[in-house]
Amino acid sequence: MSSTMWTDKQRGIRVSQAELLCKNVCGYYGNPAWQGFCSKCWRERARKAEVQKQDPCQKNEGTPLTFSKFEEKKSNEKGRRVNTMRRLFWGGPSPPKRESSESQINASKAYQSLEVGDFTGFLKLLRNPSSQRLQSRCTAFLNTVEAYHDLPVEKQSDLVQDFYQNIAEYFSGLSLTEAQVSQMMEHVEKLIMTRLHKWVFCHDSCDDEQKDLALQRRIRSLNWVTPQMLSVPFPDQNAAITGDPFLPAITAIIEMDAKRAPQDKLACVSKCSQHIFEALSTSNSEPANADDFLSGLIYVVLKANPPRLHSNMQYVIRFGLPHSLMAGESGYYFTNLSCAIAFIDKLDGPALNLSPEEFEGYMLQRHAPSVHRGSERKRIASETQDLLHELKGRQEKLDQAMNALKLQLQHWEQAVEAQVDDAIAKSVLLQKEITAEYEMSKCCSSSGQAVALQESVLVLRDQDSCPLDTDC
Repeated sequence: MSSTMWTDKQRGIRVSQAELLCKNVCGYYGNPAWQGFCSKCWRERARKAEVQKQDPCQKNEGTPLTFSKFEEKKSNEKGRRVNTMRRLFWGGPSPPKRESSESQINASKAYQSLEVGDFTGFLKLLRNPSSQRLQSRCTAFLNTVEAYHDLPVEKQSDLVQDFYQNIAEYFSGLSLTEAQVSQMMEHVEKLIMTRLHKWVFCHDSCDDEQKDLALQRRIRSLNWVTPQMLSVPFPDQNAAITGDPFLPAITAIIEMDAKRAPQDKLACVSKCSQHIFEALSTSNSEPANADDFLSGLIYVVLKANPPRLHSNMQYVIRFGLPHSLMAGESGYYFTNLSCAIAFIDKLDGPALNLSPEEFEGYMLQRHAPSVHRGSERKRIASETQDLLHELKGRQEKLDQAMNALKLQLQHWEQAVEAQVDDAIAKSVLLQKEITAEYEMSKCCSSSGQAVALQESVLVLRDQDSCPLDTDC
C-alpha cells in the first residue's frame, strides 16, 4: 500500500472501508496476506493456478500426450486423491456406513443441547455413542496429518480447510441452524488445532521465523515514534488519567503467542481492539472512528512488539475457520491488524508528516523526535513532579512511623529492665528467707532429739523400780 493512502494532516492514518474488503467484490474482508482478497477467493485463485501449473497437456518431457494416456493419468490422479481424502476424513479407503435416522436425531439433539462456548462439554459429548462418527473422523484426521507432518505447510493448510468443509457439511445434514453449525465448527477447530499446533506452527517448510525476526527488528527501529506522530488521541497533562491508557491493549496482543487454537489467538486480537476503543474514548472528547482505531492499533503494535507476530498471523490465516476471518468483528479486527503490519513495514517520513531527512535522522538515532516535544516534556515533567510529591509524602509518613517505633522500643526496654531488677530483688529476698528457715529447722531438730532421749531414760528407770501390776 502506498504511503499516500495513509496520510492525512488532520486525522493521520486513513483507510476506507472499501480498502478493507475483498478485491473480488464478494462482500467479505480482504487481507494484505492474500493480496487484498478474502480467504475463499484467494484459495480459489491459488488452486486454479496450481491446476494450470500441473496441467499435463502443457509439458510432458517435450512429447505431447495422447488422449488415452491423458485420460488414464487423470483417472489415476483422481483415484489417488479420492483415496487420500477418504483416509483423511474417514480413517480408511472406503466411506463409512450411512448413519441411521435414529443416530442422526440423537446426534442432533446432543449438539443442540450444548451451551455456547462450552468446549469442556463438547469434549465430554465426544465420548457419547451419538458422537462416535464425529470422534472417529477427528481422530483419523489427526493421526494422518501427524503422520505426514513433513508435508509443506500450504498442503497441510489445504487439508485442514478441506476437513473443515467436510465436517461443516456433516453438521448441516443434522438439521442444525447456521449459528449451531458455527459453534460446533469452532469446537472442532479448537480440538484439531490444539493438537496440531506443535506440528504446523512456524513450519520448517516456510520462512516464518526469518520474517518474525525481520519484523521485530523493524518495530524495534521505530521505537521513537510517538502517539502524536500517528495522530493517536492521547490524554493531556491536565487529564485525570495517569500512565499509558493503551497498556491493557498491549498486554492482550502479547498474550496471543501463548494461545494454540486460531480462535483463541483471534480472541486476543479482538480483546486488544476493544481495549483500544476504550482508551480512545477516554483520551478524546470526540467519538472514536475507524481512522483513530487503526492509528491506535499501529501504536500498540509498535509499543508491544509482540513475539512471533508474523507466524501467529500466518497460523490464523492458514488454519483458522474461514468465516472467522471473512466477516464479523473478529474479521474486521484481524484485517486492521494486517493493515497495521503492512503500514509498519512501509512506514516512511510522509506517513508521519516528516521530511525524509528527519525520518532518516530518527531511524539512525541521531536525535530524539522533535514533533510535539515541548508538550511531551511538560507531560513527563508533570508526571515526574507528581511522583516526587507522592514519594515525599510517603517518606514523611515512614519517618513518623520510625520515630514512633523508636519511642516504643525505648519504653519497652525500660519496662524490661525494671521487671528484671524487680525479679532479681525478689530472688535475693527469697534466698535469705529460705536460708533462715533452714537454720531454724536445723536447730529445732537438734533440741527435739535431746528431749526425746531424756524421756526414754526416765521410762526405763520407772520400769526397773516398780513391779509388774498383774491386775492391770
